[in-house]
Amino acid sequence: MNHRREYEIAFVGLKPGVHVYEYKVDDKFFIPYGEQDFSNCDATVKLLLDKKSGFMQLKFDIDGSIQAGCDRCGNTLPLQLWDEFNIIVKMVDEPDTLNEQEEDPDVYYISRNESHLQVANWIYEFVNLSIPLQKTCSPEEMGGPKCNKEVLEKLRKMEEEATRDSTPTVWKGLEKFKDLE
Repeated sequence: MNHRREYEIAFVGLKPGVHVYEYKVDDKFFIPYGEQDFSNCDATVKLLLDKKSGFMQLKFDIDGSIQAGCDRCGNTLPLQLWDEFNIIVKMVDEPDTLNEQEEDPDVYYISRNESHLQVANWIYEFVNLSIPLQKTCSPEEMGGPKCNKEVLEKLRKMEEEATRDSTPTVWKGLEKFKDLE
C-alpha cells in the first residue's frame, strides 16, 4: 500500500455528520518532505471531519513530542507538541482560481468532482507549526544536565566582554574635541 494513501479520505461515501480519524506520525512520515530541524517525532493527529452539504469542517488536534536542538546550547532537547487547527474545505466548480484568490489560509477549495481528500500536507504543516518557536530549557533548568556547559560558559564570557566594551567605538577619540571653543 502506498504510504500517502493512508492520508487520503474518501469523503464521497460518508454520511453528513462528524467522522473521526487518527494518525500516528513519526520520522518516516517526514521522509518525502526532506530533512527536518527535529527528530524522534512521536505525534498523534486526531482529525474530526464534519461533513455538511457543499463543504467540510476539519479540526486537527496535534499531540506528541519531538527532539530538537536547543537554541541556546545546541544540545538535544525534548519538546512537547500541542495545538489545534481548523480548515474549511468547500466544493466548487473552479477550485484553482478560488484557491489563488482566497486570502483566508483556513479555507480551501476542491472540485465538486473530487472523491478523496489528501490530508498529509496539512498534517505536515500543522506538526511543524506545533513546534515551539523558542526551543530552550526553562530558566530554572538552564545549566542542568541537558545543557552543554562548554557552550554556556563561552556565551557567558562573550556577554562579559560585550558589557566591558560597552562604550561605542564610533565616538571613541572624539572626547578631545568636547571642550574646544
